[in-house]
Amino acid sequence: MDMGIAGKVALVTGGGGAIGLATLKALAGEGAAVAAYDINAEAAEAAAAQLRDQGARAIAVAGDITVKDDVARAVSKVEAELGPVDILVNNAGFSRDRYLTKMAEEDWDIVHNVILKGTFHCCRAVLPGMMTRQFGRIVNISSMAYMGNAGQTNYSSAKAGLIGMTAALAREAGPFNITCNAVAPGLIATPRLRSRSDFEKLEARSRALTPLPRLGLPEDVASAVLFFVSSLAQFVTAQTLNVSGGR
Repeated sequence: MDMGIAGKVALVTGGGGAIGLATLKALAGEGAAVAAYDINAEAAEAAAAQLRDQGARAIAVAGDITVKDDVARAVSKVEAELGPVDILVNNAGFSRDRYLTKMAEEDWDIVHNVILKGTFHCCRAVLPGMMTRQFGRIVNISSMAYMGNAGQTNYSSAKAGLIGMTAALAREAGPFNITCNAVAPGLIATPRLRSRSDFEKLEARSRALTPLPRLGLPEDVASAVLFFVSSLAQFVTAQTLNVSGGR
């Protein structure tokens, strides 16, 4: 089936991580040119090199998405080397877990800045071009943590805010044929998660509580992103898709 993204240009933030790389592979597999954007230049280049080895048009872009000028430079590089950005996947983010009474202000600020301000900067950088061309697809990677997790007031509130931002932006951008949707992953078996000392305990608990008794994979998240940016979702916007095995 033609997913309608062949020849499109996609920019994925957090492209050096497991979910970012899986998303880049899914998009490139359907013929999109892709840019791996990450604050870790080596990780971004490793992702792009892997994709190029598989025959994709892929570049690496390094920079801090919380810095407006870094984002502007990144988008300019993508446009110069691949073309105007048609698809933006705001995937960059991380958690710094601690109970609120013990949480440093820095831990609150950096989580919100990356997840919310970073998404703000990236959307602002690509939206004018999308509006002019009357086409765009934006997917924000939230988390099931938006429902609230103890020890994650910073992360949960940022991910919940991202869903609100998605709904608002969908209404602003819709008249320009731009869709904006969110994906909310549950527990995903990334290398970072697998490296935790309590991984086996987390996995067992997830299997016991999840209707589909396994951990999610980065590819599960990538498939949801692919749906939202494809021709199958031309009339779908302002939606949040939970990728959680039914949990």
